[in-house]
This record gives sequence, C-alpha cells and structure tokens, in this order.
Amino acid sequence: GGWLLLQNCHLGLEFLNELMDTITTKESMSEDFRTWITTEAHPEFPINLLQSSIKFTNEPPQGVKAGLKRTYSAVTQDLLGVSKMPQWKPLLYAVAFLHTTVQERRKFGPLGWNVPYEFNQADFAASVQFVQNHLNDVGIKRGLDWSCVRYMLGEVQYGGRVTDDLDKALLNTYTRVWFGEHMFSETFCFYKGYVIPKGNTVEDYLQYIDQLPVTDTPEVFGLHPNADITYQTKLANETFSTIVSIQPKESSTRGGETREAVVQRLADEMLEKLPPDYNPHEVKAHLQKMGAFQPINIFLHQEVDRMQLVISRVRTTLTDLKLAIDGTIIMSEELQDALDNIYDARIPKLWFRISWESTTLGFWFTELLERNQQFSSWLQDGRPNQFWMTGFFNPQGFLTAMRQETTRMNLAKGWELDSVVLYSEVTKMMKEDVVGPPPADIGGVYIHGLFLEGAGWDRRNSRLVESAPKVLFTSLPVVHVYA
Repeated sequence: GGWLLLQNCHLGLEFLNELMDTITTKESMSEDFRTWITTEAHPEFPINLLQSSIKFTNEPPQGVKAGLKRTYSAVTQDLLGVSKMPQWKPLLYAVAFLHTTVQERRKFGPLGWNVPYEFNQADFAASVQFVQNHLNDVGIKRGLDWSCVRYMLGEVQYGGRVTDDLDKALLNTYTRVWFGEHMFSETFCFYKGYVIPKGNTVEDYLQYIDQLPVTDTPEVFGLHPNADITYQTKLANETFSTIVSIQPKESSTRGGETREAVVQRLADEMLEKLPPDYNPHEVKAHLQKMGAFQPINIFLHQEVDRMQLVISRVRTTLTDLKLAIDGTIIMSEELQDALDNIYDARIPKLWFRISWESTTLGFWFTELLERNQQFSSWLQDGRPNQFWMTGFFNPQGFLTAMRQETTRMNLAKGWELDSVVLYSEVTKMMKEDVVGPPPADIGGVYIHGLFLEGAGWDRRNSRLVESAPKVLFTSLPVVHVYA
C-alpha cells in the first residue's frame, strides 16, 4: 500500500520494461499502491508505460510575475527574517528578479542568450546563501562590498554556467546596473513599473507580485520591443510543426497520388540533380596545384570533405527510401522520418544534423547545389575573385585562414597572428561588378551574400539607413574583409 519512487529513470530504461511486466502480471495489488517515476524526455522510454501513466511536467513559469511568484512561494518567513540588516530584503528580491530575468531571456532564442544555459533553482539558492553570508561578514558599519557582490553573481553563481564572452558581458551588465547603493533609493526601478517592494512578510511580497502585468514587454529584460515578434514567430512555427508532425500518416492522396508515390517522384528528381561525388585523388591534385598548405586551401579541403558527407548521405537516404517504398528493404525509423519530412517539404533529421538551416526542403536542396558549385569551380578554376561567405559550413574558419595568410605575407614586418585583427569595408560593387581580386598591397578577400535585418544600406553615401516599411532584409553590396 506504499508509494515507490524511482528517480532519473532515463538512466535505467531496461528496468522499466521489467517493472511494466511486474505490474501487469501481478494477480493482486493494494488499491493504495503508486509508482512515481521521474525522468528526462527520452525517445526510447517504453511507450506502453508512458501511455498507461498520468504525466506531470515541471517547466519554468512564463513571465516575470509567474517567475517571481514561484520563487517567493518557496521563500519562508524564517529566510526573510534571517538578517537584521536593512539591505537583506531588497537584495533578496533583486536576486529573485535577476533569476527570473536570466530564465525569461531563454525564450527569445539567440537574441536572449547566444548559448542556451540551464539556469535553475540551485543557482538562486547558492546566490541567496552567498548574499546572506556576505551581509553577516561585513556588518552594518562597514557596508556592502559591491564589487564582490557583482563578481560573485555575474562571474560565479550565474556566470559559472556562461561560456560565451558576450553572454558574460550581458550578465555583468545586469549586476552592474541593478546591484549597488542606488538600489536602495526611492527612485530605483528595474524597468518602469518594476520596483523593489517594501514588506516584512512573504505575504506582502506576494501581494505586490500579484499586481505585476501578466505579460511583459521585452524591454523589461533590456531587449528591443521587436524581440517579441521573433519569440511569437518561433512559438507559432513550433506549434504548426507539432500539428503537422501528428497528422495521420496513412497513404493520404493528393490529386489521386499516394504519399509514397509523391515522395518517390521527388526522390527521383533530387537524385537526378544531385552532383557526383568528389574524387579524393582529383581533389588532392587540384589542391597541390594551388598550394596544399596555404591556410585558405586547407580550409577549402575541410569544406569539400563536409560537402562530400552531405552529398553521400543524401544519395544513400534517397536510394534506400525508394527501395523501402518498393518493399525491397524494411522501412527503418530514419527512413520513415525522411518520408514524412520530404512529403511535408521539410529537411529530414538525418540531413539536417550534418548540414545547415533552411526554411523548406526546396531552398535547402537549391543551396546544396549552389554550395557545391562554389567548391567545384574553386577546385577546377583556382581561387575565385570573390567568395559567397554564407555558403560555407565554417565562415569563422574562412576568416581565420585569411588572417593567417595575411600574417604570413607580412612576417618580414614582424606581424604576429595574435595582434592581427579583421577590418571590413562595404564597397560600392555588387557581385556582378567584381572583375579581380582585392589590391595586392592590402590583400584580404571580397565576400558577398550578407544581409541586413531591420536596416537599409545607402550605396551612394556608404552608410546604414532606416529600412523601408515592410522590407525585412536588405542585401549588402560586396564587402572587402582584410587583416
């Protein structure tokens, strides 16, 4: 009649099958018996056990109001009265606000954080413990050491998870703007309408939190109001994607054609257009002719290897898919995924893992042909006068190779790679106007394929301007990047 608690069951999936057998074959069982299982989402979790269970999910609440409410629901009156110093309660609230903010920014994707971090309740608990200890150490007369508080929050407690330099700068900006003597003044606010409340009980704080808006403008987190458009678009796309993925997968008809027939026809078309495999001996010969050990040619070799992986994966998948549709081989899980995605004009997971992002399968496949064209003509005709930089797997690697090349050219002048920096100059040429490489005395490369989002480019005066209404992207002219 007791409860059985099994934690982290994604680490012991084999036992779950055994558990299911035990429960289903048991002749008599107490009415009060319950099994409670905690697990991370896992594709191999036994589906029959999942279907016969009641599911609970524990996700971070959406919005400042919900986040603060959850945090303060776990704060006890004892914790609120743990320090007699007047700074304690405002500091506790400020840490709670910071905790909610770092979690909320995740929903904005790369606009919020360059890398998605798993901030959790343990970070908040550790920060609160640090603030409490620090107040006990300094006492009322000495006052707080703000540089220490900012460092511990921005670099250690929350910053310990952060791996990106710009994300670290962002976190340190929050601690600099929100934590200091100014936070105890009457005029201080995190953002208009979001202040530090005064209160002696947890109930006082919860009452104030209840008055906060249910939905927040992105400006509360220091983001532009347009960030909300990005978030809503992402949310809508995920919703539609889920709806499409749970549609019945029977052989529905489109103008009398079955799903399998549609996919088979598309597979034939793609196989016909798919470029041939690269011959490793020919690639080696072309590279040696150009100088195999030049940094940019080493970069080209790496790009060609990755392109070959994509081409061979696409060819294998399409060939196997046709055989599976004919019934010659068994339709595996991966082939089923490819069938469903090709029918929905989406990129199969197998291909997406080793390639690039694109909105539809059609755009993705066109890009495959264009990327391959750039590499093939570079190998056969020698180094081009300009490069389609957005067609590389590793654009940063390309720029690093160019820096290395420039450094080697200037070794006699005492140049060192560590002190060589990149410069970029937007030219007045479009890609059709480029007839030769950049001037030899400056070096560098001409690149094209870059776009501006939310701004325009005045070609005559070479400067940024407001973009025209309804124009989302502006194509930039050729850019000269040198070191």
